[in-house]
Amino acid sequence: MKKLINGPAHVVETALAGMAAAHPDLRVDVKQRLVLRADAPRPGKVGLVSGGGSGHEPLHAGFVGLGMLDAACPGEIFTSPVPDQILAATAAVDAGAGVLHIVKNYTGDVMNFEMAAELAEAESGSEVVAVIVDDDVAVRDSTFTAGRRGVGATVLVEKMAGAAAEQGMPLAEVARVARTVDDRSRSMGMALTSCTVPAAGHPTFELGDDEMEIGIGIHGEPGRERVPLAPAREVAAMLMEPIIADLPFRGGDRVLCFVNGMGATPLLELYLMFDEVARILRGQGIEIARSLVGPYVTSLEMAGCSVTLTQLDDELISLWDAPVRTPALRWGV
Repeated sequence: MKKLINGPAHVVETALAGMAAAHPDLRVDVKQRLVLRADAPRPGKVGLVSGGGSGHEPLHAGFVGLGMLDAACPGEIFTSPVPDQILAATAAVDAGAGVLHIVKNYTGDVMNFEMAAELAEAESGSEVVAVIVDDDVAVRDSTFTAGRRGVGATVLVEKMAGAAAEQGMPLAEVARVARTVDDRSRSMGMALTSCTVPAAGHPTFELGDDEMEIGIGIHGEPGRERVPLAPAREVAAMLMEPIIADLPFRGGDRVLCFVNGMGATPLLELYLMFDEVARILRGQGIEIARSLVGPYVTSLEMAGCSVTLTQLDDELISLWDAPVRTPALRWGV
């Protein structure tokens, strides 16, 4: 195992300390493992909290800031944050307008966010609403989930719901936006290599030099099938066919097209994949109205990519275009 770490036991804490040093405009509590907006809580504004296992950076901590999250709760690598973390984050961003929990559909995440919401309501009367993100079309159930996994659409939910909250929408409306983005999003990923969790010290799974996994999860969960290595054009077709068919997306739709890197895939290859995806969409008469390309929902050093399509309307386009200032996304400010 070759990694830039001081030892497997303290990776998350030392990474958070580095984040605090690099981004003094955030409040980073290394002990409680919280990343907070410096100006939270903001009176009259719905608070947005998300979180999950570390190892998927910049998700979620990299999306804390104006126009996105008010707080993120990083767990151990590929491990859900604990209820006490989520409760502390909820209390820290609750300014009286309520708090939205954005939760990827993994069993541990869902259970711990539910527990934290119940505690927040019991202890302080906070109004908490949760939206579960479940955009992955690859498999119905997996090692970590009952139902579909939450993957690339999480970034898009956080961005557009964050914009809605920034504009002063009430909790019910912010939750509606989040659910709409999730409902209109579909994703699927693939892997060329495994990743290595520091505490394990060996690859999560083995792939031959001439193999790839289609439909992989962001923790290394098995996908739909293991197939021979193929050119990017064929990989794009393998991902896009089930994505387009599932909603389904149709000619005339406007979409946000998000090509995500899993951690070790260079932008050169991600843009090449975007070109192949765009070619398929043009052939279907589907318009790419907005785009995002880059490693935003990663799996440590896994090589591979995922594609997310979100069906857009004027409201969602406006919310996507709204100003954002976070470590990982920023425009309009």
